This record gives sequence, C-alpha cells and structure tokens, in this order.
Amino acid sequence: MAPIPPYSPQLQTQPPSTSFTTITFPAPHTLLVTLNRPKQLNCINSAGHRELDEIWTWFDNEPELRVGIVTGAGRAFCAGADLKVLCTDLPDFEHPNTEWNSSNASARARPSMPPSGFGGLSRRRGKKPVIAAVNGIAHGGGCEIIVNTDIVLASPAAKFALPEVKRGVAAIAGALPRLIRTLGRQRAMEMALTGREVGAEEARAWGLVNQVAGKDGEGVVELAVKWAGVIAGNSPDSVIVSKAGVELGWEGMGVEEASGQVVREGGCGRGWKGGRI
Repeated sequence: MAPIPPYSPQLQTQPPSTSFTTITFPAPHTLLVTLNRPKQLNCINSAGHRELDEIWTWFDNEPELRVGIVTGAGRAFCAGADLKVLCTDLPDFEHPNTEWNSSNASARARPSMPPSGFGGLSRRRGKKPVIAAVNGIAHGGGCEIIVNTDIVLASPAAKFALPEVKRGVAAIAGALPRLIRTLGRQRAMEMALTGREVGAEEARAWGLVNQVAGKDGEGVVELAVKWAGVIAGNSPDSVIVSKAGVELGWEGMGVEEASGQVVREGGCGRGWKGGRI
C-alpha cells in the first residue's frame, strides 16, 4: 500500500490517548483507527475495548469528523479476544493465568465490555458511519465488529470466521442475530455452526463485503479513504439521518414506523440539527 499523505484536521476536541491503537487523519473529515497489536494479531483485551469505546464516542461528538475507518496493523484485522493477558490483579491465584481462564475458574466476573460491544463497534449505535477496511484475518470478535459496521471493504487476503463453536463458546457480541439479516438463515447458520473461514470474494458474493480491493495494486485502506471521501462530501446531517433510517429497518422495525421515527426524532436523536441538509 502506498503511504497516505498526512492531513491536519481542525479538531475542536482532543482525541483520547491510546495504548492499543493509532489514530490518524488520512483525509478531510476522516478518522482512521488502526488496531496496533500485530504480534497478537490485533486481539483485543478488556482495556482495549474501553479504549476503542472512548475513541468512537469521541468521533461521534467531534464536529470536524464525518466518517470513521477501522483497520488492523500487520496480517490481521482482528483475530478476536486476547486470551493471553496476565491477570496480575487476581490475588487468589498463586500463579497468574490468562484473563479468560482466571475469570472462568474464579467466582469473579470477567471484566465486562462497554455497551458498544467488542472493539466499541459490535453493538455500537453511533450516529456517524464507520467503514471496516479488512486487511486480513477477521475471526471471532473481529468478525463481529465488521458485521455491525456500515461499509465493509476487504483485501484479497481477508478471511472471515466465527470459530467460537470450535472453542466451546459462542459469538455473543451481537453478530449472530445481525448475520441472519445480512446473509439469510442458511448462510448465517453455515458461519455460526461450522466455524469455517469465508474468503473475501465469497463474502462479497454473500453480501457481507461491499468491495474487494486489489485492482491496480490499490490497498484496502486506500480504497476505504476513497469511500470515506464520497460519504464525507455529502451533507453531514443527511448522512446521519439516512444511516439512522437504514438501521431502524435492519433492526426489524416496520417501514412506516421506522420512517415516522426518523422524521419525529430527527435521526433517532443521534445528532440531526436540521437546516443543513
């Protein structure tokens, strides 16, 4: 991928500090969030979920920004939950174990995710659109992230899977009920019950991916920046209201009820100020 020239936005608020991600601004009104733990395949731990929730909340509230992009550093987009975090805050154990195993073996509850879900995105109901630029492996929670993003772009190397059934757990961060709306019952069941990988082109044919990058050597992040530019060039309020209307239908609300709610509440109360459409 060719380097994306830096851009200096006129932000009105300071972005959150980050430890697990990097924040950049590749184009006007565009936020790029890169999951930056390539050695861990960008697996996300509890602190990472909180950090990402703060980032996406800030993004929704920052007037300068209109479109977000999420991608991963290295060969993975996100391989799911980080199961190898040392639990140094569990004094009941003589030897620190993993975050996952320690919480399972004790009466102490596993640290909860924010209401926005895995990576601050799998259950997010934010007002501004987010594009997933899937550069590689998107397994487990990583796949649950992309199911709830607004546009999904993939590199030819992208692989999507819900392998939880192979591990004796389940994908409970929001993907299962949403997959059936996107893919239909049989394909949703195929992913959920077999745990097999679905490649980029197959995911595009299924309707999970909007476009596969790679033409003329274009990288998936470059492609995402182009898509973001198209969206950011439209009326900000119209984008917010249109996104809200689509989401109400996707969540199962009837046409008349959803349309009426969008009109009454100005995008479900998600920031439509009116007068700028």
